[in-house]
Order: sequence, then structure tokens, then C-alpha cells
Amino acid sequence: MKEQQGNVHWGVLSTARIATKVSAAIREAEGAELLAIGSRSKPRAAAWADEHHASRVYGSYIEVLDDDDVDAVYIPLPPSMHKEWTVKAAERGKHVLCEKPLALDAEEAREMAAACRANRVQLMDGVMWVHHPRAADMHIPISDGALGELRRVTSAFTFNWDVIPENDLRLSRNLGGGSLLDLGWYCVRATLWAFSDMPVRVYGTAKYYNDVDLSFSGTMWFEGDRVASFDCGFNNGMRKWLEVSGTRGSLVCDDFTKAWDADRPRFWVHDGSGKSHEHVSATPIQEVCMIEEFCRIVRSGQLVERWPSTAIATQMVCDALDASARTRKPVDVTLEP
Repeated sequence: MKEQQGNVHWGVLSTARIATKVSAAIREAEGAELLAIGSRSKPRAAAWADEHHASRVYGSYIEVLDDDDVDAVYIPLPPSMHKEWTVKAAERGKHVLCEKPLALDAEEAREMAAACRANRVQLMDGVMWVHHPRAADMHIPISDGALGELRRVTSAFTFNWDVIPENDLRLSRNLGGGSLLDLGWYCVRATLWAFSDMPVRVYGTAKYYNDVDLSFSGTMWFEGDRVASFDCGFNNGMRKWLEVSGTRGSLVCDDFTKAWDADRPRFWVHDGSGKSHEHVSATPIQEVCMIEEFCRIVRSGQLVERWPSTAIATQMVCDALDASARTRKPVDVTLEP
């Protein structure tokens, strides 16, 4: 991987809804340029390009990868297609930002990471909140001892489908659907981020709809008398909160996946006597932060292993939670991702 000068030129594979948000971030981010869009329908790609200002239009995904001017690709395809197109991108020397969940399971995720590593390209999953300045701000009291010895992480991420959309890919297990991989991924990631460790055992329960978890609750046990729990689902009102508690205090964020008010990304630290302090972080757009971090890595010429490693670890925990819910038994987790 060589150090790169100038803007990182991006291609997008698919006109999926999430691509609208990320393409806007690419256009706004410093050091990034939206170059190409690929779709299985060239007219659809052309319409998307007109709206989102991509200068090159392709009627297939492979044509984007074969464009020598494309440095990096964003993959918002269904999870069942992530491995195929990440490997193809890596083999053509393209850096890969891939939507979450990274893959259908940890084995696929490892293969994706290995392909990127072998071809000296960066792999990162599309978890945006971890790149925002608030994440770094929140980690200070977690890591500097202000909360005492960490004991528990609790989180939730839910939204409600008033009417279940039968054709939604999130209701297809074969495509990588389910609330655990769609929403619980964020809660698991937040737990690993807070504890900087892997759980040793997990237990999951789920409410299923056509073999897909419509809602999911999980418990994760860690060494050192630490435990985490979360719930996620498509059948509850919007919730996106996180609490990290220790022997001396707790940190609470009521909107950790994305601030309710983008102009006031906040969190609180409470001590054992009831005193609390509100912290307000800087206000860049988190999607832009993610793109700019990715572009910095590409320009640096140095791969950052923690991004694929963290994604694989998240996938491993989700795999274990899913297995636990389906067997109705606790499942041990391998410590090494």
C-alpha cells in the first residue's frame, strides 16, 4: 500500500437507500471525491448520478471495480453479497468501506479481511458513530478511571414497524436480515468499545418472524466481574441509548448511534452521590467523519488493522448470540478474533 496524494476517488456499488447518506458525506468530506456509481440497471444508475453528482455511470458493479481511477468503493449491498464484492474489490486494488453487518458470519468476515490484507487495501465496516468526536470524548471517563472499575454496559437500539414490510431484506435470513445484525450490531460494538475486550460467554433470546429475529435480547459475560446486556428490535419505539457503569459512577448517552440534535451531541457522567455533569462534543457530521478517517488511512499508505479486527470481533459475538438464541443455551466465545 503506497502513500497517496490528492483526493481519494470513490465508487459506489448500488443505489441502495443508505448510499444516499454516504454519498452526501463523500461529497462533503475533505480529501474525498465521488466519482462513479454502479447498478444492475444503468438507467437507475444514471438517475442516481444526476441527483448525487457522480460523473461516471456503470450498468454493473464490476465496471466500477475495473475503473482504474476508482481508489475506494462503498458497498451498501445486502449482507449476503458483501463477501463476494469485497473480495472482488480487493483483488482489483480497491479499498473497501462495507456496510454493516460486515458479512453473514465470522468465517466470511475473516475471508474478506484476509483478501484485503493480501492485496494491501483497507477494510472498514460502516459503523459511523465511532468516528464522531463524541465517541472519543465518551471514552475518556471510561478509560481514565473516572467511573471506577467497570462493571456493566447496557444498551438498546430499536424502532417500530407499524406494518411489517414483507419485502424488506431485513426479513430474509438468507440475505443477512434480522434485528441482531441490523441493530444489535451497534450494541455489541458499543460493548466491545467500552470494555476493550471480548466476552467469554453469551446468552440470547429472540422473537422470530419467518425465521428472522424481529427482536433480540442479549447478555454477555466478561472476565473481571463484568457483564453487558442489550435489546434491539423492529417492534418498539425509537431508542438508541447506552450506559457504562462502574464502581464510582456511570456514563449515559441517550442517542449514541446518532445524536437527536446534531448541533448538540451530548452525554452525561453521574457519580455515586447523584451529581452529574453534561458534556457536549463538537458537531461534525458523523458520516463525514467516517469518510475522512477512511481517506486519511488511504492517503497514509498504512493499513489500520483495528477496523477489520473490530468488525470480525463484533461478527463473532453476534454469531454466538444467534446460536444461543436458536439453541436456547449459553454459548462460549473464542477470545481471539
